[in-house]
Amino acid sequence: MNNLYTLSLDQAVKLIAAIGHKQTVLLQGHMGCGKSSTKKVLQEQFPDHHAVYFDCTTKEAGDLSIPSLNTDKGYVTFLPNEELGMHTGKPVLLMIDEFGKAPPPVQKGLLRDMLERDRFPEGSIIYATTNLGAEGVGDLLPPHARNRLTVVELRKPDSTEWIEWGINNDMHPSVLGFVKEFPQVMQSFVDVRNPDDNEYIFHPKSQRAAFITPRSLEKASDILHLREHFDDNTLTAALSGTIGARGAMDMMAFVKLADQLPSLESIKQDPLNAKIPSSASAVCMVVYRAVSMIERDWVEAWMKYLPRLDKEAQGLFVNCIRQPNYSKRDLVMNAKGYQSWALDNNYMFQADKV
Repeated sequence: MNNLYTLSLDQAVKLIAAIGHKQTVLLQGHMGCGKSSTKKVLQEQFPDHHAVYFDCTTKEAGDLSIPSLNTDKGYVTFLPNEELGMHTGKPVLLMIDEFGKAPPPVQKGLLRDMLERDRFPEGSIIYATTNLGAEGVGDLLPPHARNRLTVVELRKPDSTEWIEWGINNDMHPSVLGFVKEFPQVMQSFVDVRNPDDNEYIFHPKSQRAAFITPRSLEKASDILHLREHFDDNTLTAALSGTIGARGAMDMMAFVKLADQLPSLESIKQDPLNAKIPSSASAVCMVVYRAVSMIERDWVEAWMKYLPRLDKEAQGLFVNCIRQPNYSKRDLVMNAKGYQSWALDNNYMFQADKV
């Protein structure tokens, strides 16, 4: 039942936005899959809230509240930690991160606020995150604590979802091409009985020092964006220490493919004669690079270059830019070159209208 009703990050954010002012949602999910990044998305939706990142792994019971030094009243009062944001007078957006790894006194100390909310300004949103217990990284939740929460399990993004996110977040074309070619890097260990069947990912039955998660892919992208600063041996070592040896070896093949790509300058200046890559993987990388980097001053040049690629590559480009959340959607779709292409190739999307 739990496996049938896992949520995407987008679904989880919508759930928290709807009920987070009344009920604490606990997001359980795979490591490195964006649980903590939900705070940024929610902060954009609730700009009038005071956003707080409360990291339970760094807290002790005394970090929740301390005795007041004012003894004139004849009894001890306690002051909540400023980090909880109660002092601002604004509604609080409180993300309690790594709740399952919190020391027991910290867990117990947070439970009242996660259930009652009476110390927080009206409209405050409280939610928590933790890893899957099956990962074996120390996330424990006693029954009395779980019963106060709405616990939902996050699923890993599939390769298509991650690529769509990566296009909007400056992921390196080599990383995007790699994920398209090896979609199993987004597989859950829950679906892999034998860890040797997928050497890319974390598996609790295997002692892999490094492995692929959405988080480590983003770090690999950061490394590749700075490739000019080091040689291939250094690059391979850095990737291996970030996404694991198996992933690094295969990703380096895509780095080598980059040598087949036409330069952006050649496409901008001479789209009808710029080089066409010889392999399908390299063509895919050209498309992802264009989707990620296209700007108004060369969109028309790109639309002259695009018809020189095969129909599959053209369809890949158009499917990417037609996504509702693509940040440059209007820029491309309003270009004369794109509109002309769409008229000439309308048959490719007839199924969308059925």
